[in-house]
Amino acid sequence: MAKKINKDINRPFKSSFIKNGLLVLGILLAGYFSISLILRTITRHSNVYTLADFTGVTIQEAQELAKDGNFRLDITDSLYIRGMERGVICKQNPAPGSKVKKNRRILLTINSVIPKQVTVPDVVNFSLRQAKTELIASGLQLGRLIYIEDIATNNVLAQQYKGRDIEPGTLLDSDSKIDLILGLNPNTDTLTFVPNVIGYKCNIAKDIIYENSLNISNLKFDNTVKSYVDSLEAFVYGQYPEPSDSIGVNIGGDVTLYLSLDQTKIPVPTEEEKEEEVENEE
Repeated sequence: MAKKINKDINRPFKSSFIKNGLLVLGILLAGYFSISLILRTITRHSNVYTLADFTGVTIQEAQELAKDGNFRLDITDSLYIRGMERGVICKQNPAPGSKVKKNRRILLTINSVIPKQVTVPDVVNFSLRQAKTELIASGLQLGRLIYIEDIATNNVLAQQYKGRDIEPGTLLDSDSKIDLILGLNPNTDTLTFVPNVIGYKCNIAKDIIYENSLNISNLKFDNTVKSYVDSLEAFVYGQYPEPSDSIGVNIGGDVTLYLSLDQTKIPVPTEEEKEEEVENEE
Protein backbone atom coordinates (compact mmCIF):
# COMPACT_ATOMS: atom_id res chain seq x y z
CA MET A 1 0.00 0.00 0.00
CA ALA A 2 2.90 2.38 0.80
CA LYS A 3 4.44 1.82 -2.64
CA LYS A 4 1.18 2.81 -4.32
CA ILE A 5 1.03 6.06 -2.33
CA ASN A 6 4.65 6.95 -3.32
CA LYS A 7 3.85 6.30 -6.97
CA ASP A 8 0.80 8.60 -6.84
CA ILE A 9 2.87 11.34 -5.17
CA ASN A 10 5.53 11.21 -7.97
CA ARG A 11 2.96 11.44 -10.79
CA PRO A 12 2.24 15.23 -10.45
CA PHE A 13 5.97 15.93 -10.31
CA LYS A 14 6.64 14.05 -13.57
CA SER A 15 3.73 15.79 -15.28
CA SER A 16 5.03 19.19 -14.18
CA PHE A 17 8.56 18.33 -15.41
CA ILE A 18 7.29 17.36 -18.86
CA LYS A 19 5.20 20.53 -19.17
CA ASN A 20 8.14 22.71 -18.17
CA GLY A 21 10.41 20.90 -20.65
CA LEU A 22 7.93 21.41 -23.48
CA LEU A 23 7.58 25.07 -22.53
CA VAL A 24 11.35 25.60 -22.64
CA LEU A 25 11.57 23.78 -25.98
CA GLY A 26 8.80 25.95 -27.38
CA ILE A 27 10.56 29.13 -26.22
CA LEU A 28 13.83 27.98 -27.83
CA LEU A 29 12.12 27.15 -31.14
CA ALA A 30 10.29 30.47 -31.16
CA GLY A 31 13.58 32.29 -30.52
CA TYR A 32 15.32 30.37 -33.28
CA PHE A 33 12.66 31.20 -35.87
CA SER A 34 12.56 34.84 -34.76
CA ILE A 35 16.32 35.23 -35.11
CA SER A 36 16.26 33.47 -38.51
CA LEU A 37 13.54 35.84 -39.71
CA ILE A 38 15.49 38.88 -38.55
CA LEU A 39 18.70 37.65 -40.21
CA ARG A 40 16.83 36.84 -43.41
CA THR A 41 15.42 40.37 -43.47
CA ILE A 42 18.78 42.00 -42.76
CA THR A 43 20.81 39.94 -45.27
CA ARG A 44 18.01 39.75 -47.86
CA HIS A 45 18.38 35.99 -48.38
CA SER A 46 14.94 35.98 -49.92
CA ASN A 47 15.92 38.62 -52.52
CA VAL A 48 18.39 36.59 -54.56
CA TYR A 49 18.24 36.99 -58.34
CA THR A 50 19.77 35.11 -61.25
CA LEU A 51 21.77 37.71 -63.15
CA ALA A 52 20.74 38.22 -66.76
CA ASP A 53 23.15 38.14 -69.69
CA PHE A 54 23.83 41.75 -70.69
CA THR A 55 26.42 40.96 -73.37
CA GLY A 56 25.47 41.86 -76.91
CA VAL A 57 22.86 44.48 -75.91
CA THR A 58 23.00 48.28 -75.55
CA ILE A 59 23.14 50.07 -72.20
CA GLN A 60 19.49 51.10 -72.58
CA GLU A 61 18.42 47.50 -73.16
CA ALA A 62 20.55 46.34 -70.21
CA GLN A 63 18.87 48.89 -67.93
CA GLU A 64 15.49 47.36 -68.79
CA LEU A 65 16.81 43.88 -67.94
CA ALA A 66 18.23 45.21 -64.64
CA LYS A 67 14.98 46.72 -63.35
CA ASP A 68 13.72 43.62 -61.51
CA GLY A 69 16.74 43.47 -59.24
CA ASN A 70 17.27 47.24 -59.20
CA PHE A 71 20.88 46.56 -60.20
CA ARG A 72 23.36 49.42 -60.57
CA LEU A 73 25.06 49.25 -63.98
CA ASP A 74 28.49 50.90 -64.19
CA ILE A 75 30.58 51.14 -67.38
CA THR A 76 34.16 50.63 -66.21
CA ASP A 77 35.98 50.08 -69.51
CA SER A 78 35.67 49.95 -73.29
CA LEU A 79 37.56 48.05 -75.95
CA TYR A 80 37.15 47.34 -79.63
CA ILE A 81 36.22 43.84 -80.79
CA ARG A 82 36.09 43.44 -84.54
CA GLY A 83 33.03 41.52 -85.72
CA MET A 84 30.89 42.64 -82.78
CA GLU A 85 28.31 45.42 -82.98
CA ARG A 86 29.71 48.73 -81.81
CA GLY A 87 28.41 50.28 -78.60
CA VAL A 88 27.07 47.03 -77.12
CA ILE A 89 28.18 45.34 -73.90
CA CYS A 90 30.92 42.79 -74.48
CA LYS A 91 31.76 41.79 -70.89
CA GLN A 92 30.16 41.88 -67.44
CA ASN A 93 31.13 41.14 -63.85
CA PRO A 94 29.56 39.13 -62.15
CA ALA A 95 29.06 36.72 -65.04
CA PRO A 96 25.62 35.89 -66.49
CA GLY A 97 23.72 33.35 -64.38
CA SER A 98 25.40 34.40 -61.12
CA LYS A 99 23.23 34.50 -57.97
CA VAL A 100 23.21 38.10 -56.73
CA LYS A 101 21.24 40.23 -54.28
CA LYS A 102 19.08 43.24 -55.02
CA ASN A 103 20.88 46.55 -55.68
CA ARG A 104 24.10 44.72 -56.67
CA ARG A 105 26.62 46.78 -58.66
CA ILE A 106 27.27 45.26 -62.10
CA LEU A 107 30.52 46.20 -63.88
CA LEU A 108 30.25 46.45 -67.67
CA THR A 109 32.71 46.71 -70.55
CA ILE A 110 31.36 48.02 -73.86
CA ASN A 111 32.56 47.54 -77.41
CA SER A 112 33.99 50.90 -78.48
CA VAL A 113 32.08 52.87 -81.12
CA ILE A 114 35.37 54.10 -82.59
CA PRO A 115 37.76 51.26 -83.47
CA LYS A 116 41.33 51.50 -82.32
CA GLN A 117 43.84 52.24 -85.07
CA VAL A 118 47.06 50.23 -85.29
CA THR A 119 50.13 50.46 -87.49
CA VAL A 120 50.89 47.73 -90.03
CA PRO A 121 54.37 46.27 -89.40
CA ASP A 122 56.81 45.17 -92.09
CA VAL A 123 56.89 41.36 -92.11
CA VAL A 124 58.37 40.84 -95.59
CA ASN A 125 61.27 38.35 -95.49
CA PHE A 126 60.03 37.04 -92.14
CA SER A 127 59.22 33.37 -91.66
CA LEU A 128 55.53 32.48 -91.35
CA ARG A 129 55.86 31.97 -87.60
CA GLN A 130 57.71 35.27 -87.09
CA ALA A 131 55.21 37.17 -89.25
CA LYS A 132 52.22 35.77 -87.35
CA THR A 133 53.78 36.75 -84.00
CA GLU A 134 54.54 40.26 -85.24
CA LEU A 135 51.04 40.82 -86.65
CA ILE A 136 49.33 39.68 -83.44
CA ALA A 137 51.68 41.85 -81.33
CA SER A 138 50.67 44.82 -83.51
CA GLY A 139 46.95 44.21 -82.90
CA LEU A 140 46.25 42.60 -86.27
CA GLN A 141 45.16 39.13 -87.36
CA LEU A 142 46.69 36.67 -89.75
CA GLY A 143 44.49 36.25 -92.83
CA ARG A 144 45.00 33.81 -95.69
CA LEU A 145 48.25 32.08 -96.55
CA ILE A 146 48.82 32.40 -100.31
CA TYR A 147 51.66 30.29 -101.71
CA ILE A 148 53.65 30.97 -104.87
CA GLU A 149 56.75 29.29 -106.29
CA ASP A 150 59.97 30.43 -104.62
CA ILE A 151 63.23 29.03 -103.37
CA ALA A 152 62.33 29.38 -99.68
CA THR A 153 59.17 27.76 -98.36
CA ASN A 154 57.17 29.79 -95.82
CA ASN A 155 59.24 32.93 -96.39
CA VAL A 156 57.02 36.06 -96.58
CA LEU A 157 57.31 37.65 -100.03
CA ALA A 158 54.54 40.25 -99.63
CA GLN A 159 51.79 41.40 -97.28
CA GLN A 160 48.29 42.29 -98.44
CA TYR A 161 45.05 43.78 -97.15
CA LYS A 162 41.82 42.99 -99.02
CA GLY A 163 43.73 41.70 -102.04
CA ARG A 164 46.17 44.59 -102.39
CA ASP A 165 49.74 45.11 -101.20
CA ILE A 166 49.86 47.24 -98.07
CA GLU A 167 52.77 49.38 -97.01
CA PRO A 168 54.30 49.16 -93.54
CA GLY A 169 53.21 52.08 -91.37
CA THR A 170 49.67 52.16 -92.79
CA LEU A 171 46.95 52.69 -90.17
CA LEU A 172 44.19 50.05 -90.01
CA ASP A 173 41.42 49.14 -87.59
CA SER A 174 42.68 46.79 -84.90
CA ASP A 175 42.07 43.08 -85.62
CA SER A 176 42.15 43.67 -89.39
CA LYS A 177 43.33 40.60 -91.30
CA ILE A 178 46.62 40.69 -93.21
CA ASP A 179 47.11 38.07 -95.95
CA LEU A 180 50.62 36.78 -96.54
CA ILE A 181 52.19 35.84 -99.87
CA LEU A 182 54.55 32.99 -99.03
CA GLY A 183 57.19 31.08 -100.92
CA LEU A 184 56.86 27.41 -101.77
CA ASN A 185 59.81 25.48 -103.16
CA PRO A 186 58.42 22.87 -105.60
CA ASN A 187 61.61 20.81 -105.35
CA THR A 188 61.12 20.10 -101.67
CA ASP A 189 58.24 18.54 -99.76
CA THR A 190 55.09 20.50 -100.66
CA LEU A 191 52.85 18.46 -98.39
CA THR A 192 51.81 18.95 -94.79
CA PHE A 193 49.55 17.09 -92.38
CA VAL A 194 46.20 18.06 -90.90
CA PRO A 195 46.66 18.42 -87.13
CA ASN A 196 44.11 17.23 -84.58
CA VAL A 197 42.49 20.31 -83.01
CA ILE A 198 39.45 18.57 -81.50
CA GLY A 199 38.77 19.93 -78.00
CA TYR A 200 40.71 23.17 -78.47
CA LYS A 201 39.21 26.65 -78.21
CA CYS A 202 38.73 28.54 -81.46
CA ASN A 203 41.81 30.79 -81.43
CA ILE A 204 44.18 28.06 -80.26
CA ALA A 205 42.86 25.71 -82.96
CA LYS A 206 43.39 28.41 -85.61
CA ASP A 207 46.99 28.94 -84.48
CA ILE A 208 47.73 25.21 -84.76
CA ILE A 209 46.21 25.08 -88.25
CA TYR A 210 48.34 28.05 -89.39
CA GLU A 211 51.50 26.52 -87.90
CA ASN A 212 50.94 23.55 -90.21
CA SER A 213 50.81 25.91 -93.25
CA LEU A 214 47.06 25.47 -93.74
CA ASN A 215 44.17 27.92 -94.02
CA ILE A 216 40.86 28.16 -92.15
CA SER A 217 38.24 28.04 -94.91
CA ASN A 218 35.18 28.08 -92.64
CA LEU A 219 34.19 28.28 -88.98
CA LYS A 220 30.81 26.65 -88.41
CA PHE A 221 29.19 27.39 -85.04
CA ASP A 222 26.18 25.52 -83.66
CA ASN A 223 23.18 27.18 -81.99
CA THR A 224 24.91 27.39 -78.58
CA VAL A 225 27.13 30.16 -79.96
CA LYS A 226 25.04 33.34 -79.97
CA SER A 227 27.62 36.13 -79.91
CA TYR A 228 31.16 37.03 -80.88
CA VAL A 229 32.26 36.54 -77.27
CA ASP A 230 30.71 33.04 -77.35
CA SER A 231 32.70 32.24 -80.49
CA LEU A 232 35.97 32.89 -78.67
CA GLU A 233 34.99 30.44 -75.92
CA ALA A 234 33.68 27.73 -78.26
CA PHE A 235 35.45 24.37 -78.57
CA VAL A 236 36.20 22.43 -81.76
CA TYR A 237 34.11 19.25 -81.86
CA GLY A 238 34.68 18.39 -85.53
CA GLN A 239 36.97 19.22 -88.44
CA TYR A 240 37.33 18.56 -92.15
CA PRO A 241 39.57 17.10 -93.46
CA GLU A 242 39.95 14.74 -90.56
CA PRO A 243 43.30 14.84 -88.72
CA SER A 244 46.05 12.56 -89.98
CA ASP A 245 49.80 12.23 -89.51
CA SER A 246 50.17 9.77 -92.36
CA ILE A 247 48.10 11.22 -95.22
CA GLY A 248 49.60 14.43 -96.58
CA VAL A 249 47.67 17.40 -98.00
CA ASN A 250 48.93 20.31 -100.08
CA ILE A 251 50.46 23.23 -98.22
CA GLY A 252 47.99 26.12 -98.22
CA GLY A 253 44.98 23.79 -98.22
CA ASP A 254 41.74 24.61 -96.41
CA VAL A 255 40.36 23.27 -93.14
CA THR A 256 36.79 23.65 -91.85
CA LEU A 257 36.18 23.70 -88.10
CA TYR A 258 32.91 22.90 -86.27
CA LEU A 259 32.54 24.64 -82.91
CA SER A 260 30.20 24.62 -79.92
CA LEU A 261 29.98 25.72 -76.29
CA ASP A 262 28.55 22.28 -75.48
CA GLN A 263 31.60 20.26 -74.45
CA THR A 264 29.60 17.00 -74.49
CA LYS A 265 29.84 17.20 -78.30
CA ILE A 266 33.60 16.71 -78.13
CA PRO A 267 34.25 13.04 -78.99
CA VAL A 268 36.09 10.98 -76.38
CA PRO A 269 39.35 9.60 -77.85
CA THR A 270 39.68 5.83 -78.16
CA GLU A 271 42.42 3.92 -76.35
CA GLU A 272 44.27 3.57 -79.65
CA GLU A 273 44.14 7.34 -80.24
CA LYS A 274 45.40 7.97 -76.69
CA GLU A 275 48.35 5.62 -77.28
CA GLU A 276 49.18 7.36 -80.57
CA GLU A 277 49.09 10.74 -78.85
CA VAL A 278 51.49 9.54 -76.15
CA GLU A 279 53.84 8.14 -78.82
CA ASN A 280 53.79 11.44 -80.73
CA GLU A 281 54.61 13.39 -77.55
CA GLU A 282 57.58 11.10 -76.89
